[in-house]
Amino acid sequence: MRGGKTLLSDTSFTIFPQHRIGLIGKNGCGKSSLFALFRDELQLEEGELQLPNEWRIASVAQETPALARSAIDYVMDGDQGFRAAEQALQAAEAKGDGHAIAHSHEQLAQLGAYDIRSRAAMLLDGLGFLPEQIEQPVSAFSGGWRMRLNLAQALIAPSDLMLLDEPTNHLDVDAIFWLESWLKSYSGTLVIISHDRDFLDNVATDILHVENQVISSYTGNYSQFEHQRAEHLMQQQSAYEKAQAIKKHMQAYVDRFRYKASKAKQAQSRLKAIEKLSVQAPLQAERGIDFEFLPPAKLPNPLINMREVKAGYGDTVILENIKLNLVPGTRMGLLGRNGAGKSTLIKTLSGALEPLAGERTLSQGVSIGYFAQHQLEALDPEASPLLHLQRLDSQATEQQLRDFIGGFGFSGDQALAPVAPMSGGEKARLALALIIYQKPNLLLLDEPTNHLDIGLRDALVNALQAFEGALIVVSHDRHLLRTTVDEFYRVHDGSVEPFPGDLDQYHEWLEQQAKQRREKSTSNTSTHNDTKLDRKEQKRRDAEFRKETKPLRDTIAQSEKQLEKIAEALAQVHQSLSESTIYETENKHKLNKLLDEQRNLQTEQDRLESRWMEAEEALAEMTERFEQDTHG
Repeated sequence: MRGGKTLLSDTSFTIFPQHRIGLIGKNGCGKSSLFALFRDELQLEEGELQLPNEWRIASVAQETPALARSAIDYVMDGDQGFRAAEQALQAAEAKGDGHAIAHSHEQLAQLGAYDIRSRAAMLLDGLGFLPEQIEQPVSAFSGGWRMRLNLAQALIAPSDLMLLDEPTNHLDVDAIFWLESWLKSYSGTLVIISHDRDFLDNVATDILHVENQVISSYTGNYSQFEHQRAEHLMQQQSAYEKAQAIKKHMQAYVDRFRYKASKAKQAQSRLKAIEKLSVQAPLQAERGIDFEFLPPAKLPNPLINMREVKAGYGDTVILENIKLNLVPGTRMGLLGRNGAGKSTLIKTLSGALEPLAGERTLSQGVSIGYFAQHQLEALDPEASPLLHLQRLDSQATEQQLRDFIGGFGFSGDQALAPVAPMSGGEKARLALALIIYQKPNLLLLDEPTNHLDIGLRDALVNALQAFEGALIVVSHDRHLLRTTVDEFYRVHDGSVEPFPGDLDQYHEWLEQQAKQRREKSTSNTSTHNDTKLDRKEQKRRDAEFRKETKPLRDTIAQSEKQLEKIAEALAQVHQSLSESTIYETENKHKLNKLLDEQRNLQTEQDRLESRWMEAEEALAEMTERFEQDTHG
């Protein structure tokens, strides 16, 4: 239980060594709490959890302080045994204890200490860090890149059980390909919480599915799980229908003979059997959410034309010479590493950013639906889903709006509930509903699946497949890209250009790029000092860049500081809510006060996270461009 809510009840499962488990289920069903249980941060209410005592558990830290420590040293800190042996060696050398020095060297050799730096560098390279970045301080990186450092820390730690909670959320497609390869070679036991079906298909050997407070085990990857579960549900339905037929037959007997003395005993026996049949009726699958895009009022051709456009922030150009002609039926996916400029392009197309040069022409009748994470922050926390719609269309009847919003899972009292306490997934659903209601003919989607579970992602895929207008998508969800777009454009080295291939060919291109980068790094080592900028000029450029990005860095730092305070406050509230006495009648007022405080803190947390994400995204793109200009 957590906060008075039962997450799991009377459920059993076994995880076998060296298996790679995908842990799936709707948001809020208890997946992260199960991880906390494995880490001994939560206690069981009843039942038994057995973990081998000697098992070392690795997981990803959720916070990263703004340290002056270099990125590569921070990653190496993940191997605590190595750091302890290193400190023991330093102490032995300070004492001049020859025996202890020899023992420490032997221990370090056993721990693989003499190649740990190269292993850390390999992890950082795979996760998208440039060679010149690995010696930079942790404080120089934005929040998303710090989460990659935390992931690298978990990967380098010697472990028997690795727990990864949504590891792909802060990664681009490039890094996800690499992570899949690394995890498939991991020798320990792996449990991954993920809503990315392609990732689970490529990594998982088994699936644990959390539904209706029960965990069910399935052998195979996500696609195999879907097939097995569909068969299981069909069997459930068949068994249920048989039970209902038997029940109907027995009820007819009871109705006929219950008041006849000679048959009363048999009638009572059948009544008890009917009660048992009712209890045994199987639970049905949870109803999914299904929605569709409304037909656009107009479909002008072209929708948007961009010629010789430069895009960026202030005086910093991120993308140059953009040429795009978007027509009805365009279905484009944008590929490129984080910071390459994908979000800058989306913002420029939407009008959120004005072009720094060139022409951006919109045809008459263009209606843009732009979805990004900051749309969640723009929702009115005090207003209900229904009120949000009424503000868009005051002429529609309440029933018409209720019918529409019900398709997004906001029915009954949910349609009238305030936005403030909603989860990220619920807010994303509402933001999508508001976009769809306005009948856009051009959809710009920037990571639309963040906060969405697999069921909601499937609903979005189905809706996008039937969308009649033009679509441009930035997403790390490869299933969404494979099933909704017809062509890919690559955002790379300050340019936007068609990519003549699919995601598998993009993966091959990435591997070629990585190989060339390694070869170039090796061949240029001896001449690096001759080619880099004059030190004085470099200092001047660095100073200009720091000045230009200071507002963004300040916003990120302030948001992180405030988020740390909110996290501490929420932890205290959760601790209070975990105490059983708080749910006693005499503490009702205190309970309501705690719940109000939790709701307010979560609302502020969502607002700050959106603000932080927006600033971090802009800083990453400016930094990427600066690095390219400086180092070539």
